[in-house]
Amino acid sequence: MIGVLIFPDFQLLDAAGPISVFEIAARLSGIPPSIKVLAAKPGPIRSSSGVEMVARSFRPSGAISTLIVAGGAGVNAAATCDKTLALVRSMVKRGIRVASVCSGAYILAEAGVLDGRRATTHWRRTRHFLSAYPKVKLEPDRIFVRDGNIWSSAGITAGIDLALAMAAEDLGDEIAQKTARELVLYHRRSGGQSQFSSLLELKAPAGRFGALLTWAREHLDASLTVEDLAEQAGMSSRHFTRAFIAETGTTPSKAVERLRIEVARQRVQSSSEAIERVAQSTGFRDPERMRRAFIRAFGQPPQSLRRAARAS
Repeated sequence: MIGVLIFPDFQLLDAAGPISVFEIAARLSGIPPSIKVLAAKPGPIRSSSGVEMVARSFRPSGAISTLIVAGGAGVNAAATCDKTLALVRSMVKRGIRVASVCSGAYILAEAGVLDGRRATTHWRRTRHFLSAYPKVKLEPDRIFVRDGNIWSSAGITAGIDLALAMAAEDLGDEIAQKTARELVLYHRRSGGQSQFSSLLELKAPAGRFGALLTWAREHLDASLTVEDLAEQAGMSSRHFTRAFIAETGTTPSKAVERLRIEVARQRVQSSSEAIERVAQSTGFRDPERMRRAFIRAFGQPPQSLRRAARAS
C-alpha cells in the first residue's frame, strides 16, 4: 500500500502527482491500485489551492510499504506536529520506504531521519534548509535523491519523477516508461538531473538584463566573455559584473554556461546531431568541456541523456 501524507495547506500536486503515477503503474501491471491518503486529523484536508482531499487516520499504517510526504505552504506547522513526526520516525525505523516531495523534506528533517543522509528540496528553500538542518547532506541541485530507504525530491513535478523511479524499482523499467507515456511526459528525468528553475528563468528573462540574456542565448556560438556582455549592455566590465550579480544572483560566466547547457541539452535529447557539433554550435567548442558541464548540471554526460530520451 502507498500512503500519501498530507496536512492543511499542502500543495495539491505534491500528492496528486505521485498518486497518479502509482495508480497508472499498478493498472498497467494488472495490479489493483492500493493508495491511501493520510493525515494527523482525518477527514477533508484543504490544500493551498482550496481543493480538498479526504484523508484517513494513521491507523492503517501497518500495511503501508511506501510513505510519500507532501510539501506545501502548511509544512512549517505540519513539521511541529508530534503525531506526524512520530509516524515518520516509526516508518523509517521499520525499514519502510519514505519519501518527501518539495518542502516535505522539512517534515523528514524535523523527525531527525535525514541527519547524516543525502537529501534535496526545492531550490528556493536551499539557504534556509541548510541553516536549519546542518546535519543533512543537502544536494540542492538534484531532481531527487535516494539514501537507503529514504528518498527526497525537489519542487512539485519532481515528485512525479521520484514516483516513476520507485515504480521502475517495484515493477520494472518498462512499466515506468509506459507510465511516463500515459502521463504524456517527454521523458523520465533521472535523479541526477539538475533542477531547471534557474535555467528556465534565464530562458525567459525579465528585469534589467532580460534583453541581454535573450541576445546571449541567440549568440551562444560567440565567445560571450564578460567584456562582450558588458559592451552589449553599454557598461564597463566592472560595473556590469557587480550589477549583473545583484540582479540575477549569479555571475555572467555562470549565466552563459547555464544557457549553453540548457540549449545543448535540448538538442542532445531531441535530435541525432553529433555531440561534437552540438558542443561547437553552443559555444562549448570542446566536447569534453561540454561533457564536464553536463555532469556538473545533470549528473551524467550528454550520451547518457540522449540514450534516456530515446528509451522513454
